[in-house]
Amino acid sequence: MAASLTTSRVPALPAERFFRTSLSLLLLTSVLTLVSTGKLDLFTIFVAPLAALYKGYRWWHGRPAELSPRAATWCVLLYLFFFPLDLLLFSRFLAGNSSNPPLFAALLAAVHFLLYVTLIRFYSAVTDRDANFLAMLSFAGILAAAVLTVDTTFLAFFFVYLMFGIATFAGMELRRGAVGAVTTAPNVQPERDRKLTRALSLAALSVALGAILLGGGLFFFFPRFSAGYLGRAGFNSSLMTGFTENVELGQIGEIKKDSAVVMRVQTGKPLGYNLLRWRGIALTTFDGKRWSSAERTPQTLSPSADGWIYPSDPTQKLDSPGPGILYTVFLEPLATDAIFVPGKVISLKGNFTGEGGNSFSAMRRSYIFRDSTGTLLNPFHNYGAIRYVGFSRLPPMNAAKLRLTSTDYSRDITDTYLQIPRLDPRIPELARQITKNAKTPFDKALVMESFLRDRFTYTLSLTGKPGDDPLAHFLFDTRAGHCEYFASAMTIMLRTLGIPAREVNGFLPGEYNDLGGDYIVRASDAHSWVEVYFPGNDWQVFDPTPAAPENSAGFLSRLGQYADWMEITWNEWVIGYDFAHQLVLAQNLQRNSKNWSETARIWFQHKQRASKRWMKSWQVQHGATGFLLPISLVLMLVVLRFNLIAALIRRIRLFLQLQSGKSASNNPQLASRLYAELLRMLARRGLMRVETQTPFEFAAAVNSPNLAPAVREFTEIYAHARFGGAPCNTTRLRQLLDQIRMVLRSR
Repeated sequence: MAASLTTSRVPALPAERFFRTSLSLLLLTSVLTLVSTGKLDLFTIFVAPLAALYKGYRWWHGRPAELSPRAATWCVLLYLFFFPLDLLLFSRFLAGNSSNPPLFAALLAAVHFLLYVTLIRFYSAVTDRDANFLAMLSFAGILAAAVLTVDTTFLAFFFVYLMFGIATFAGMELRRGAVGAVTTAPNVQPERDRKLTRALSLAALSVALGAILLGGGLFFFFPRFSAGYLGRAGFNSSLMTGFTENVELGQIGEIKKDSAVVMRVQTGKPLGYNLLRWRGIALTTFDGKRWSSAERTPQTLSPSADGWIYPSDPTQKLDSPGPGILYTVFLEPLATDAIFVPGKVISLKGNFTGEGGNSFSAMRRSYIFRDSTGTLLNPFHNYGAIRYVGFSRLPPMNAAKLRLTSTDYSRDITDTYLQIPRLDPRIPELARQITKNAKTPFDKALVMESFLRDRFTYTLSLTGKPGDDPLAHFLFDTRAGHCEYFASAMTIMLRTLGIPAREVNGFLPGEYNDLGGDYIVRASDAHSWVEVYFPGNDWQVFDPTPAAPENSAGFLSRLGQYADWMEITWNEWVIGYDFAHQLVLAQNLQRNSKNWSETARIWFQHKQRASKRWMKSWQVQHGATGFLLPISLVLMLVVLRFNLIAALIRRIRLFLQLQSGKSASNNPQLASRLYAELLRMLARRGLMRVETQTPFEFAAAVNSPNLAPAVREFTEIYAHARFGGAPCNTTRLRQLLDQIRMVLRSR
């Protein structure tokens, strides 16, 4: 016989309200997990949780189903006619900026259908079978959310879902057992129902925590030879644009208004390098409004036998000046193929294909491109999150050496990096005016960098219309702009002076998080700067953009750093966990265990020697009291033999319970403990209760005229409180217990 979920407004079965609450919260958690992925439309994000919350409130109060099974079936059938429209129009519009729009649109349409069916079923649930089906639909929602995202928000929601799932099935099993019982279910008293609810909640929480700990231990214990989550099938509906081979003036400024995290660079410590930048794409050609790169066939860089890719020349690997840094980049999905690196990159290693995790064999199958500007590109695209390790050098700017460089540029350099569009004649004149006192190309670059940085203002809110010549509008009208305008102005003015230069787009260092030892790089850190060519010294970095005002760090900022530390730890040790990580973990565990054991052994030996010295000195100073040690040992053995410590603890607990405010209420447990104390007192006098005797039979067996009346009265009060539900008169029980104790002592 199936139980009804809407029989009355007052729960009739054990844990009925607990079951309804657990199932409602289970469905709500599933819906919120899908919403938290950030991949759904605004209508679904607001309507689905509110609908689930409203129905859960009504169901918790025992309200009847809003839809009949027949009406629910018709609602689902009618949605099937809407599904193609959602697939081809609404979901396709949301998936327009994803790596695979048709597949992502199909997934979004399926998620919409799943949420719709879940809510319709929720509003029409009347039997336990409906409850089982709702639980399965909620799990399907969790699986769909796992396809859409695997960040730490999903992890938190999954833990909550696990707890509510255990609570739901525990309540469901209690209801099923009560319905199938031979005897009818007893009337549920509010106090007992609250106690049962507390017990079930504690049990669900304990089982969930145990499952999490055991599952986490098994995850790190069992070997795995590949990692990554769904590989290239990961879905990301929003890919940040702006770092392509064609960038229009003002495009980077739009990106800087977004605070989304685009990558995390783990260095272990702050680098303290003024010109630290995460270099992306270098642009060579300017048409007055837009920068682009020349159409050239890039060079393919394949990994060596050890899995490392070496983009630099062999001389750079050995003789490059500047400190070397080892870093790990966690790059979020971007609508660009650029691989972001600091300084002069020497070597890279990573699975740029995004398939097969971070295993060594997958890295061997990866390769990258390098174009003529030194830009590194991922031929497999950055549509999914990727992780790579690199080694770079941060070369210092040697002013004396750069001032001695010649101006004999090669034909390739002049053809590419001296290109200028049709300009306002005031721009070349301004360049000559700024650098009239500078002698060398290096000094001219320094003077121009200082001029733009000191005389102009940084802003993201541009005023007025730039017209057909945004560069002239910036230099002579607004005298304010963001990084693109500063970098473009310096690059073009240097070219008018015959100095090869190019614009580079990438990111500023970002916010350093000392918790994870990483730089948090956001879209708002997008930046443009200038690279100037000096023969024999390669390209040097100049940044004419004034520093933007920094936001003061507060409590919320620190809280965000903790969240980001959890995110990078999750990506490193869960999403990217593979056999290499497991090997490192095992090696660290082995090394630390040896260190701990050695430290513990040394500490124990030190304490042992100190204790011996102290005992010898104490014995010399207190020779007459040396006999106290054997006496103390004898007393300790006596205490252990007769279990005096346990008896003392038992008496203290009993005393505290008797002194509590509930001593006069119906407390069967307190009555049982007082009765156990009575049995111990009688057992010490030889009056043992046999296991087959009931309390009344044992009381009748006590034939002493001084003890029998008190024992019988004690037993009667205990039995009524323990088995009859009567109030426990603990005051009278204590009086009888003291009376029996006095009689036994007198004997």
